[in-house]
Amino acid sequence: MRRMRFVIFTVLLGFCGPAEVAVADDAANAWKALRSGGHVALMRHTDAPGGAGDPPGFRVDDCATQRNLSEKGRADAEKIGSRLKREGIAFEKILSSPWCRCIDTAKLVNLRTVETEATFGNVVVLRDQRETLTSGARALIAKWTAHGNLLIVTHGANISALTGISPASGEIVVVGSGSGEAVGRLMLE
Repeated sequence: MRRMRFVIFTVLLGFCGPAEVAVADDAANAWKALRSGGHVALMRHTDAPGGAGDPPGFRVDDCATQRNLSEKGRADAEKIGSRLKREGIAFEKILSSPWCRCIDTAKLVNLRTVETEATFGNVVVLRDQRETLTSGARALIAKWTAHGNLLIVTHGANISALTGISPASGEIVVVGSGSGEAVGRLMLE
Protein backbone atom coordinates (compact mmCIF):
# COMPACT_ATOMS: atom_id res chain seq x y z
CA MET A 1 0.00 0.00 0.00
CA ARG A 2 2.83 2.38 0.89
CA ARG A 3 4.58 1.61 -2.37
CA MET A 4 1.31 2.28 -4.28
CA ARG A 5 0.97 5.71 -2.61
CA PHE A 6 4.58 6.49 -3.54
CA VAL A 7 3.93 5.55 -7.18
CA ILE A 8 0.73 7.64 -7.29
CA PHE A 9 2.55 10.59 -5.66
CA THR A 10 5.42 10.30 -8.15
CA VAL A 11 3.03 10.13 -11.10
CA LEU A 12 1.10 13.16 -9.85
CA LEU A 13 4.33 15.11 -9.46
CA GLY A 14 5.21 14.19 -13.00
CA PHE A 15 1.95 15.64 -14.29
CA CYS A 16 2.01 18.81 -12.17
CA GLY A 17 5.69 19.66 -12.35
CA PRO A 18 6.13 20.39 -16.07
CA ALA A 19 3.01 22.57 -16.27
CA GLU A 20 4.20 24.73 -13.40
CA VAL A 21 7.66 24.95 -14.95
CA ALA A 22 6.13 25.88 -18.32
CA VAL A 23 4.14 28.73 -16.72
CA ALA A 24 7.28 30.02 -14.99
CA ASP A 25 9.23 29.75 -18.26
CA ASP A 26 6.47 31.59 -20.14
CA ALA A 27 6.59 34.45 -17.64
CA ALA A 28 10.40 34.58 -17.59
CA ASN A 29 10.51 34.64 -21.39
CA ALA A 30 7.86 37.38 -21.53
CA TRP A 31 9.71 39.60 -19.02
CA LYS A 32 12.99 39.05 -20.86
CA ALA A 33 11.43 39.97 -24.21
CA LEU A 34 9.76 43.11 -22.86
CA ARG A 35 12.96 44.24 -21.14
CA SER A 36 14.92 43.80 -24.37
CA GLY A 37 12.37 45.91 -26.32
CA GLY A 38 11.10 45.60 -29.86
CA HIS A 39 8.26 43.23 -28.94
CA VAL A 40 4.49 43.38 -29.13
CA ALA A 41 2.38 42.72 -26.03
CA LEU A 42 -1.16 41.55 -26.84
CA MET A 43 -3.31 42.16 -23.79
CA ARG A 44 -6.86 40.91 -23.37
CA HIS A 45 -9.08 43.53 -21.75
CA THR A 46 -9.67 43.00 -18.04
CA ASP A 47 -12.88 41.63 -16.50
CA ALA A 48 -16.03 42.66 -18.38
CA PRO A 49 -18.93 40.44 -17.28
CA GLY A 50 -21.74 39.38 -19.57
CA GLY A 51 -20.36 36.59 -21.74
CA ALA A 52 -18.86 36.88 -25.21
CA GLY A 53 -19.67 39.64 -27.65
CA ASP A 54 -22.05 42.49 -26.83
CA PRO A 55 -25.78 42.95 -26.24
CA PRO A 56 -28.05 43.20 -29.30
CA GLY A 57 -28.13 46.73 -30.70
CA PHE A 58 -24.77 47.73 -29.20
CA ARG A 59 -22.86 50.59 -30.83
CA VAL A 60 -19.09 50.94 -30.77
CA ASP A 61 -19.46 54.71 -30.26
CA ASP A 62 -21.72 54.33 -27.20
CA CYS A 63 -20.23 52.65 -24.13
CA ALA A 64 -23.66 52.42 -22.47
CA THR A 65 -24.69 49.85 -25.12
CA GLN A 66 -21.65 47.57 -24.64
CA ARG A 67 -20.25 45.17 -22.08
CA ASN A 68 -18.01 47.27 -19.86
CA LEU A 69 -15.34 46.68 -17.24
CA SER A 70 -16.47 45.62 -13.79
CA GLU A 71 -14.97 47.26 -10.70
CA LYS A 72 -12.63 44.25 -10.55
CA GLY A 73 -11.66 44.83 -14.17
CA ARG A 74 -10.91 48.49 -13.49
CA ALA A 75 -8.83 47.65 -10.41
CA ASP A 76 -6.99 44.85 -12.25
CA ALA A 77 -6.03 47.17 -15.12
CA GLU A 78 -4.55 49.66 -12.64
CA LYS A 79 -2.65 46.85 -10.85
CA ILE A 80 -1.27 45.53 -14.14
CA GLY A 81 -0.03 49.00 -15.08
CA SER A 82 1.60 49.45 -11.67
CA ARG A 83 3.34 46.08 -11.96
CA LEU A 84 4.64 46.87 -15.45
CA LYS A 85 6.00 50.20 -14.15
CA ARG A 86 7.67 48.51 -11.15
CA GLU A 87 9.30 46.04 -13.54
CA GLY A 88 10.62 48.92 -15.66
CA ILE A 89 8.62 47.95 -18.75
CA ALA A 90 7.90 50.83 -21.11
CA PHE A 91 5.81 50.98 -24.24
CA GLU A 92 6.59 53.22 -27.16
CA LYS A 93 3.01 53.04 -28.37
CA ILE A 94 -0.33 51.74 -27.09
CA LEU A 95 -3.11 50.69 -29.45
CA SER A 96 -6.59 49.56 -28.50
CA SER A 97 -9.62 47.98 -30.04
CA PRO A 98 -12.31 50.66 -30.47
CA TRP A 99 -14.52 48.81 -27.93
CA CYS A 100 -14.92 50.70 -24.64
CA ARG A 101 -13.73 47.83 -22.42
CA CYS A 102 -10.44 47.73 -24.31
CA ILE A 103 -9.97 51.50 -24.37
CA ASP A 104 -10.75 51.69 -20.65
CA THR A 105 -8.28 48.88 -19.87
CA ALA A 106 -5.57 50.62 -21.92
CA LYS A 107 -6.20 53.97 -20.22
CA LEU A 108 -6.31 52.48 -16.71
CA VAL A 109 -2.98 50.71 -17.29
CA ASN A 110 -1.80 54.34 -17.41
CA LEU A 111 1.47 53.91 -19.29
CA ARG A 112 0.94 56.49 -22.07
CA THR A 113 -1.70 57.87 -24.42
CA VAL A 114 -3.91 55.37 -26.19
CA GLU A 115 -4.81 55.27 -29.87
CA THR A 116 -7.66 53.17 -31.22
CA GLU A 117 -7.06 50.85 -34.15
CA ALA A 118 -10.02 49.36 -36.02
CA THR A 119 -8.16 46.20 -37.06
CA PHE A 120 -8.29 45.06 -33.42
CA GLY A 121 -12.11 45.27 -33.35
CA ASN A 122 -13.94 42.33 -31.81
CA VAL A 123 -13.77 39.35 -34.22
CA VAL A 124 -16.65 37.64 -32.40
CA VAL A 125 -19.05 40.49 -33.09
CA LEU A 126 -17.55 41.27 -36.51
CA ARG A 127 -17.32 37.62 -37.55
CA ASP A 128 -17.99 38.49 -41.20
CA GLN A 129 -14.78 40.60 -41.10
CA ARG A 130 -12.68 38.14 -39.07
CA GLU A 131 -10.19 37.31 -41.83
CA THR A 132 -9.70 40.96 -42.83
CA LEU A 133 -9.27 42.11 -39.22
CA THR A 134 -6.85 39.29 -38.39
CA SER A 135 -4.79 39.89 -41.56
CA GLY A 136 -4.65 43.60 -40.75
CA ALA A 137 -3.54 42.86 -37.19
CA ARG A 138 -0.83 40.46 -38.40
CA ALA A 139 0.45 43.08 -40.87
CA LEU A 140 0.55 45.77 -38.18
CA ILE A 141 2.45 43.48 -35.80
CA ALA A 142 4.89 42.47 -38.56
CA LYS A 143 5.62 46.13 -39.32
CA TRP A 144 6.55 46.97 -35.73
CA THR A 145 10.30 47.55 -36.00
CA ALA A 146 10.84 50.12 -33.26
CA HIS A 147 13.31 49.49 -30.47
CA GLY A 148 10.53 50.01 -27.92
CA ASN A 149 7.58 47.76 -27.20
CA LEU A 150 4.05 48.03 -28.57
CA LEU A 151 1.08 47.29 -26.31
CA ILE A 152 -2.16 46.26 -27.99
CA VAL A 153 -5.28 45.91 -25.85
CA THR A 154 -7.88 43.80 -27.63
CA HIS A 155 -10.24 40.85 -27.19
CA GLY A 156 -9.45 37.25 -26.28
CA ALA A 157 -10.81 35.93 -29.59
CA ASN A 158 -8.53 38.31 -31.50
CA ILE A 159 -5.46 37.14 -29.59
CA SER A 160 -6.51 33.52 -30.13
CA ALA A 161 -6.88 34.14 -33.88
CA LEU A 162 -3.38 35.66 -33.98
CA THR A 163 -1.51 33.24 -31.70
CA GLY A 164 -3.65 30.16 -31.03
CA ILE A 165 -3.58 31.13 -27.33
CA SER A 166 -6.85 31.82 -25.52
CA PRO A 167 -5.84 34.32 -22.82
CA ALA A 168 -7.58 35.03 -19.52
CA SER A 169 -8.95 38.50 -18.82
CA GLY A 170 -6.00 40.86 -18.37
CA GLU A 171 -3.45 38.31 -19.59
CA ILE A 172 -0.62 39.51 -21.82
CA VAL A 173 0.80 37.38 -24.62
CA VAL A 174 4.17 38.71 -25.80
CA VAL A 175 5.01 38.09 -29.46
CA GLY A 176 7.97 38.82 -31.68
CA SER A 177 7.34 41.85 -33.83
CA GLY A 178 8.45 40.39 -37.14
CA SER A 179 7.21 36.84 -36.62
CA GLY A 180 4.12 37.34 -34.48
CA GLU A 181 5.12 34.11 -32.71
CA ALA A 182 4.37 33.94 -28.99
CA VAL A 183 7.48 34.16 -26.82
CA GLY A 184 5.81 34.25 -23.40
CA ARG A 185 2.72 35.01 -21.32
CA LEU A 186 2.04 37.13 -18.23
CA MET A 187 -0.79 37.07 -15.70
CA LEU A 188 -0.19 40.13 -13.53
CA GLU A 189 -3.20 40.51 -11.20
